[in-house]
Amino acid sequence: MDNQELNKTSLQEDQNTAEEAYSLNDDRRVKVLSPGALVAKRFFRNRLAVTGMVILIIMFLFSFVGGALTPYEEDQKFYTVKTQSKDYAGIIHNEEYRYTVGDPELFKSSVNAQVFRNILEGKNEFFYNDHNYTLKQMGEEVYSVSCEGKVVGIASKDLVNSSTEKPCSFEFTYEAFKARAEKKDKFIADNQEYLLDEGGIITGKDGEEVAYISAYIVRPVMADIHFTREFKDQLIDAVEADQKSIKYTDENGTEAEYILAYNAATNSWDVKQEIGTKVFDTYASPSKAHWLGTDRNGMDMMTRLMYGGRISLIIGFIVVFIEGVLGMFFGGISGYFGGWVDGLIMRIVDILYCIPSLPVIIILGAAMDAANLPSLTRIIYLMLILGFLGWPSVARMVRGQILSLREQEFMTATEACGIAVPRRIFKHLIPNVIPQLIVIMTMGLGSTIITEATLSFLGLGVRFPFASWGNIISDVNDTYVLTNYWFIWIPAGLLLLVTVLAFNIVGDGLRDAFDPKMKR
Repeated sequence: MDNQELNKTSLQEDQNTAEEAYSLNDDRRVKVLSPGALVAKRFFRNRLAVTGMVILIIMFLFSFVGGALTPYEEDQKFYTVKTQSKDYAGIIHNEEYRYTVGDPELFKSSVNAQVFRNILEGKNEFFYNDHNYTLKQMGEEVYSVSCEGKVVGIASKDLVNSSTEKPCSFEFTYEAFKARAEKKDKFIADNQEYLLDEGGIITGKDGEEVAYISAYIVRPVMADIHFTREFKDQLIDAVEADQKSIKYTDENGTEAEYILAYNAATNSWDVKQEIGTKVFDTYASPSKAHWLGTDRNGMDMMTRLMYGGRISLIIGFIVVFIEGVLGMFFGGISGYFGGWVDGLIMRIVDILYCIPSLPVIIILGAAMDAANLPSLTRIIYLMLILGFLGWPSVARMVRGQILSLREQEFMTATEACGIAVPRRIFKHLIPNVIPQLIVIMTMGLGSTIITEATLSFLGLGVRFPFASWGNIISDVNDTYVLTNYWFIWIPAGLLLLVTVLAFNIVGDGLRDAFDPKMKR
């Protein structure tokens, strides 16, 4: 075989090899990506957009997965035992003569001054208002006042204090003083016999204390509280010993501390009870049990943030979904048909644009307050209101896109093929608007979450017991909370900021991925 034939054979082999290399069935051929794959490839090349996507994934995991894994409930309240000081009793040491009235007609208040003056002057008789009065000393600083042979009153510095709810009668008081003066251990009053010990304690036949004689008056602040004799004696002993506090264990075994404070203005002692009380663990600092502390209701802040993120994100997505559906429907019809249909829908859109959103929401919020709607119902109404007020902007965007698409060749082809009008709109026109719609809805998510947070902060949105990042931040209405409890509002504010920023970044990334010509 000569050289010419060899060259010809070699050239034929090279041609066969080239044809084989560029065969359509060859795996080494250049692969053409689908439009969706190209968009995804351009999106994931944008590092900032990928960062925003990662942040959103973390927020979703924190809100939904974290809320499911946390050991606490959304509205679970935590308690702590705190020592509180409460007004419990008052102690009065009587240093002046007090008067017990037996006959109101003969022993009026004007007689008291006459009795006191005659006691000081050491006189046993005096004449007043056409009546002769006789003073008789029954004991140390105890005098009976008689008028015409009848005991009408008693002047004493010691008092007969009832140990029961029933007040002591005049006869009982008189006989008690008389028995003590005569050093008797029993007396009869009101047709009953009573026992009197050396300490001035008066008991009935059953041994129950009914009264006591003392210059001290120990009275509880609450009328339904009954003091035992032992407790009263401890308080009186503490006053005489000038003690500032005592500890006492009641019959139920509960020990409490009592603080005694002298009140010079009334010559009395205020008794405050220092007792451990179970209260809400409000504004507790971050700890191992509560990583971000507790709020003003004693609820775990970390759990509230998780559930709050869940509510905020759900509201954002549902509102955007409502806006998208209504906007695509009315915008698609308006852009395709034009004419009077377009004019009617656009005028409706103009009217909705003229409605001030915030005053409407405030009015509706007041109406829901007046109707006392449940918290869940308020959330549903809030989503419907925000979605209804937000769809006109989506409708205008869809209308503008369809106006430019309906005159293109592929729409002429659908008309020539006899495809039904609804199918032309929703099968061929709307899918070409979806990329721009996705971008607008993604960026609108951030603004919707901000709107919900603002309304909740103002008390018009999500209500207790449900949590949202907005009503969590509403605690900063209190300046003291703002300056002293950073863990109440800073985490919620940061989560809100980062989430809205991430949605905007992802929206910018999607816009650049769908339309590379817009990328700067």
